[in-house]
Amino acid sequence: MTSIEQIALQYRSIRCNHIAQGLADLLRQAEANEISCLAFAEALVSHEQQRRNQRRIEMNRRKAGFPVDKRLAEFDYRHQTTITKRQVSQLLDFQFIDERANLVFIGPPGVGKTHLAIGIGQEAVEAGYKVLFITALALVEKLELAEIKGELKKQITTLQKFDLLIIDELGYLPMNRQARYNLFQLVNALYEYRSVIITTNKDFTAWGEFFADDNVAVPIVDRLIHHSHVFMLGGESYRLKHKREG
Repeated sequence: MTSIEQIALQYRSIRCNHIAQGLADLLRQAEANEISCLAFAEALVSHEQQRRNQRRIEMNRRKAGFPVDKRLAEFDYRHQTTITKRQVSQLLDFQFIDERANLVFIGPPGVGKTHLAIGIGQEAVEAGYKVLFITALALVEKLELAEIKGELKKQITTLQKFDLLIIDELGYLPMNRQARYNLFQLVNALYEYRSVIITTNKDFTAWGEFFADDNVAVPIVDRLIHHSHVFMLGGESYRLKHKREG
């Protein structure tokens, strides 16, 4: 007589590992609920699909590199009144990713730009998209190292594999000529091919300051805002507010 262990091994041989692992419990549930053979067959497939999706989401979340676990449910719209919950919720159908559009959050430090970017990124991961979070400084260093090794094109190709690239804190530090060139190459490669979320403390009119060259700033801005949703955030810094309250 065939045992559960033997059947489980057969499922593993065709890479249905989650069915194999949960087969005993699934059989007990089926017997307890007296479900039909067809319903049981559907339950097996659903179990495998759900576990695979969960595993893929968990793997994509690790690869995303979020520095902290910020969620949109925790965002304080009472404090940050320059953007509404409805505006953010409308982004969560992820049409902007499907249409290769960008999001740009502009505002002074501490007003919630990074929280929003990470929160939207987290939701995108759970919806099945591949996301990468990286600070502008780390991105510049990554591109510079690749350029020194003669692997800039290869690095850009790697970054293009993500559906959504979140670049945090763009504009806090000036860039040298090579860094500007490398960033332009990336933005140009992503243009109308992948989506980007930018957080920055400078309005577009001031981007020439940290690029130190309007000839580079203009084409980068042009590509970022051509298909984009721009949000201007104002108000008092969360961190300063909480420090005073503490």
